[in-house]
Formats: sequence, structure tokens, C-alpha cells
Amino acid sequence: MTIDLWMLVYTSLLCLGLPLVYVSGELTVPGGIPWGFGNRDKPMEFPQWIARAKRAHANLVENLAPFAVLVLAAHLAGKANETTALGAAIFFWARVAHAAVYTAGIPYVRTATFFVGVVGEVMILMQLF
Repeated sequence: MTIDLWMLVYTSLLCLGLPLVYVSGELTVPGGIPWGFGNRDKPMEFPQWIARAKRAHANLVENLAPFAVLVLAAHLAGKANETTALGAAIFFWARVAHAAVYTAGIPYVRTATFFVGVVGEVMILMQLF
């Protein structure tokens, strides 16, 4: 399997693992376990980092599909090369950083890490033309 495809797998695993971060936070808040296993009819107050972790996860979900399309298109078109591998690795590590920085609440660095991931996607896209 190519590095591009491995980065896609790792990004998918990151997407699957991020809920563990905010769910573990929700369950450690007093009353969080009954709320988590209940119907959640009444909202609960959680620390802000939990909301940021949820938004980081939602942002990754939104960006995973275009990344997957680019990686798979490059692979199927026979255009996967060192540049697409580097672009995929940049995207993955930028998304790891984005999740950590977003959850920590560091605003300008969060935006920078997002755009670094976009650069990785553009690197892959350029190889398709």
C-alpha cells in the first residue's frame, strides 16, 4: 500500500478516535455518566474544551471526504508519487495538530494548521493535472 493510502487510513483512524477525547471529558463531569447514557433531554454544562474538541472532530469529518477523493483519484489514475505522498503526510499531521490546537483553544495557530492541511491537499490535486 502506498504512503498516500496509509495516510488516508491514519486520517480515518484519527477521525474515529477523536470522539474518545470529548466523550471521556463528558463522562468525567459530575452527572456526565447518567447524562451520556440517558436520553440527553436536558442540556448539560461542559468545559469549553469539550465543545472545541467536538468542533475539531466535525471539521475533520467535513475535510476527510475531499482528502479521500484526492488520494483515491491520484491512486486510481496512477499519479501517486513522492509529491502526493508528501501532501498526504502533510495533511495527516496538520489534522493531528489542528485537533490538538483546536481542543486547547489556540485561535491563530488553529487556523494556520488548517491551511497547512489544505496545502497538502493542493499538492495532491496538482499531481492530477
